[in-house]
Amino acid sequence: MKLLIDDAHLDEIKKLCDLYPVAGVTTNPTILSKIGGNPFDTLKAIRGFIGEEAELHVQAVSRRAEDIAAEAKHIVNILGANTYVKIPAVPEGFKAMKILVDTSEILITATAIYTPMQAYIAGLCGASYAAPYVNRIDNMGFDGIRVAQEIQKIFNANRMETEVIAASFKNSQQVLELCKCGIGAATVSPEILSALVKNSAIDDAVDKFIADFEGFAGVGKTMCDFR
Repeated sequence: MKLLIDDAHLDEIKKLCDLYPVAGVTTNPTILSKIGGNPFDTLKAIRGFIGEEAELHVQAVSRRAEDIAAEAKHIVNILGANTYVKIPAVPEGFKAMKILVDTSEILITATAIYTPMQAYIAGLCGASYAAPYVNRIDNMGFDGIRVAQEIQKIFNANRMETEVIAASFKNSQQVLELCKCGIGAATVSPEILSALVKNSAIDDAVDKFIADFEGFAGVGKTMCDFR
């Protein structure tokens, strides 16, 4: 399961990419609204930092299929290879996906997914990813983890190339549960990504090892000080 950062603050992205094996960055209109200004200034800066090999997911906001397709081509034209255009899994969105698959090589992430059938139809339309909103599904009184797992089973059973990219998490346990079933990717906020390995017992163990070493070798000493 690939991990992506669900954020547009460049400082946070730089910090997390330095620490963790991150496959790319996902954004949406709400995330970009927190930065403001020309959205392409933000997105170009992100692309410039993560490079052409990493994934960058950007959402189209038009409502009509033809307009969505035109917007998708504009996004990719500016941001280049490995840019996935997020298109809502709604009727006009499905039509736009078909248009793009038939006329271009644009990569599609079907977004705003709350049901397995949305994901299935998006897969039939040629989407590369389907993004179920795990925590938002939970907030509606359903089981977001189970929905994501059902989507994965549907893709496997029908031998579809579309992968799940789960989104909208409230805690690291949700990410763990999906990691167990081998979904394609999860996109998480900086807070959730950092929480994946945050544990006081881990910190205590590392501090104890260092203290024991310095106890016989000297404060501030490391293995580099010895031959």
